[in-house]
Order: sequence, then structure tokens, then C-alpha cells
Amino acid sequence: MATGASDGSVPADAVRGQRVLDLLDKAINMQSPVVRKNVDRARQRNAAATPAQVIRTLERMYVSALTGTGAAVGGAAAAPGVGTGVALALSAGETLSSLELSTLFALSIAEVHGVPIDEIERRRTIVMGIMLGGTGYTTISKVAERTGQHWGRQVVAKVPAETLRQINKILGKNFVTKYGTKQGIIVLGRVAPFGIGAVIGGGANAATAALAVRAARRAFGPPPVSWQS
Repeated sequence: MATGASDGSVPADAVRGQRVLDLLDKAINMQSPVVRKNVDRARQRNAAATPAQVIRTLERMYVSALTGTGAAVGGAAAAPGVGTGVALALSAGETLSSLELSTLFALSIAEVHGVPIDEIERRRTIVMGIMLGGTGYTTISKVAERTGQHWGRQVVAKVPAETLRQINKILGKNFVTKYGTKQGIIVLGRVAPFGIGAVIGGGANAATAALAVRAARRAFGPPPVSWQS
């Protein structure tokens, strides 16, 4: 028997949507403390690296890590003797890992650009805005009533917290619709037999990473010429 909001129960879609947002907040809480370390690690590869060079390094690190994670889980899920239940569990764990990698990447780029990321609402706006790509840009510009190419610097660092909460409410709905549905398709694809899952997992994650890289470049614009003291 179907249940609905009229009898006081919570619709299943709302429950699933909240789980996606809870995973996002978990990823933000776990990765926020290590953002500076991640940037420092990228800088250590070349002590004389400019912000632009470090951003390129962060992009390569992110794309490589996300693509490798998807392919590894897809390959493991297709291995002989791995049941569908185990394969789905592997993919569920990889979903959180993907969110963590994307969160770390977005917040690390913000750090290089000197954008404040000390408040949770600002971190949510940055992460969801970048992961949603063009949809995120449109929403942020409309709600903030500001125009300009580089919302990551012009909007996130300047608009009031109340406006950010309004932005994040809309971004959250879009994030659940796009990311939740997308991950459901990818998870099923990863359990495909004969190694197809590795191709689907790696390819899908590579596409996700490429989208995030392009969105981050649009969000923040040209890198700083030099490091801030």
C-alpha cells in the first residue's frame, strides 16, 4: 500500500534526496580540514610553481584520482565470484569517495584563489555550484541577483549568509535530481559483467571530473598572479 505525506509519513523520494545531501555534507565535513594540505601537496611538486601551475596540478590530480576510483570499483564488481550485492556495496562506497574527491578539488581551487571557505554555507555553494556546472551558475546568478562570469569570487565571498542559504536550497534540489539519478545509473553500470563495469565506471567518472574542472575555471576565472601572504 502506497503511503504519502497525508498520513504523516515522509515520501520515499524525499528520504532518498536527504540521503544524497547528507552524503554531500559528510564529504564537506571530512575534506574541509585537509584542503590546505592538499594545496601544499600540489605546491611541493614544484617549489617555484605559480598559482596557475598549482591549479593545473590539482586538476590533473583530481581527474586521475576520480577516473581511477571509478574504474577500480567497476573492475572489482565484475570480478568472478563477486555477487551483485557486494558489487552494489562497492559502488555505494565509491559514491561517497567520488563526492569527497570532488569536494576536495572544489575547495582546493577556492583556497588557491583566496576565496573564504570558513563557513559551511559558502562551502556548500562552492561544491554544489561547481558539480552542477552550468545549472549551478544560472541558479547562483539569478538568486544572488548578480551577473558576471566568475561567481566563485564575486558571489560566494560577498553575498550575505541568508542569500547563500536560499541559493543552497535550490542548488540542493538540483543536486539531488542530477547527481542522485546520475549515480544510480552509474552504479548499475558498474556491476555489468565481463569488465564492462570498469569502462563505464572510469568513463563516467572521467566525464564528471571534466565537467567539474570546466565549471571551476568558469567560477573563479584567471588564477592569481602570485601567492597571497
